Amino acid sequence: MFDVAVIGAGIAGLTVAQQLHQAGYKVVVVDKSRGVGGRVATRRLQGTCADHGLRYLEPQGQLTEKFIDVLRVKQSDFEGKPGIVQAWTNPVCREPAKPNLSSIRPRYVAPMGMNAIAKFLATGLEMRLNQRVQEITPTDEKAWHFTFEQTAEALTAKAVVVAIPAPQALMLLEALAKTIPTEFLDSLRAVEFDPCLSVMAGYPASRQQDLSNAETGKFPLHLDVTHDSDLAWIGLDSSKRPNPQMPVFVLHSTAEFANRYLDAEDLNPVARQMLSRAAQLLVPWLDSPEWFQIHRWRYAFPSRPLHQDCLDAGTPLPLICCGDWCEGNLVEGAMNSGLAAAIKINQQMEMRSLPGESFLETLQQISGRSDR
Repeated sequence: MFDVAVIGAGIAGLTVAQQLHQAGYKVVVVDKSRGVGGRVATRRLQGTCADHGLRYLEPQGQLTEKFIDVLRVKQSDFEGKPGIVQAWTNPVCREPAKPNLSSIRPRYVAPMGMNAIAKFLATGLEMRLNQRVQEITPTDEKAWHFTFEQTAEALTAKAVVVAIPAPQALMLLEALAKTIPTEFLDSLRAVEFDPCLSVMAGYPASRQQDLSNAETGKFPLHLDVTHDSDLAWIGLDSSKRPNPQMPVFVLHSTAEFANRYLDAEDLNPVARQMLSRAAQLLVPWLDSPEWFQIHRWRYAFPSRPLHQDCLDAGTPLPLICCGDWCEGNLVEGAMNSGLAAAIKINQQMEMRSLPGESFLETLQQISGRSDR
């Protein structure tokens, strides 16, 4: 029996889990994926890695500013470990024909992969990964009972936080239509997402010379594409790594392009289309990688968010939904939503003292810092 079960190991889920864990609740985090992070995702491949979700972290508000401050501090002075994130000063261009007209603003990346941020947030939490929740049902013992798709294992919890995209939460919770209010399910139905396709592609080390030419201003290394029907981003992802052995680019599609292939079984030809378009926009050899992989983000960006910080079912057994689709401000929104969910759960349970109800204090406890 757990006090709280959190479904979803993205930023919102890990935030609420850490807040409640630090307050002394017995918390478990369940996720269908092999790792934590959700769209803060890094794929290990061909002896390197690529960030195929969140490209970089930037200050969006007070929470992300504080978060970045903690992530930049050395996590263990006696081991000499560097900060999890470092400033990334590479210019991002919006006009491929004008590489010198670039946007340079505070951006931060994790040299070991952006999912290092999520791994940090997961410190000390009990995790159940590779487990997709099949059903949640209330029991006579005043608890929620969880079953999973591919295992006979089950668990129970006094409260549940569903921290996954609203359409996925709806699919899971519709079975509780007789237990939870119609208005709650209607709020989930109202949330909409844009999809995105992400291509990771590696190139021969000999192409490094071409990239050196790019640094002289011949073409941009990072292009925030505007007014294109196919691509929204082209970036040299390997520029985030210390001593990269090969150039690795990551491409993101537009929502318009991704919508055409939401149900395609074979996405490799689609990846080829994206690489061909990138070659037209940036440099011709981008359509000839040594290897590539493609990932489909069905729920990439909330296009129609819920205008409240979390969603409370108002049931006798606490049930809260949260995520970046609450208010819709990406990482900042996910953190705010997780904090709001933690407060709601705490109010409906034991009214313990949360860590100052401040995410910064929680992070300081995780990192072992005492300079509060």
